[in-house]
Amino acid sequence: MKSVQFYQVFFPTIWLAWVIAWWVFAINVKVTIRRQPMLSRLMNMVLLWCAFGLLFWAQFIPVRGLMEHFVPLSQWQLWAALGALLTLLGLLFTVWARVYLGRNWSGMFATIKADHELVTGGPYALVRHPIYSGLLLAVVGTALAIGQWSGVLATALALIAILHRIRVEEGFMREQFGAVYDSYAKRVRALVPGVL
Repeated sequence: MKSVQFYQVFFPTIWLAWVIAWWVFAINVKVTIRRQPMLSRLMNMVLLWCAFGLLFWAQFIPVRGLMEHFVPLSQWQLWAALGALLTLLGLLFTVWARVYLGRNWSGMFATIKADHELVTGGPYALVRHPIYSGLLLAVVGTALAIGQWSGVLATALALIAILHRIRVEEGFMREQFGAVYDSYAKRVRALVPGVL
């Protein structure tokens, strides 16, 4: 029973710490000169909020099937530990990418900044969108730890939001950096090294 209590505290705490870090990181970024269209931003936000709602509040939503377990309860501790590790690694990867990106970071929405630089080193040498890779890994980890179908649905919604945002950002980067970005995109995968 103690491990259940640990994970009930661990996941909200680590996600809350990440959100606070994200707010702090929003200080001292470059001025935005172009922003993702409002409808596109709204779609991203709704999908992500629904995903996080499913991860953390699904037990309060009386929808049949969402509370069913896809992970055997007899193996829950193993899956919860794996989920905690993946969540931690994913969030740390986003922080590394954010710090490496520096003042070019765009926060919640796809943007182009004044004097925008194409960053291709550090985590950006592994994947073109390491913040999204890390975020998706963290969502998968939390979903595994929960072990319920609500987590699978949350992961699907987060993936849709992330793929949409990547499409918008890729368009911005190609317009801003042209052939240089195309060359980078040929060398480095978007989300998963060597795969996606």
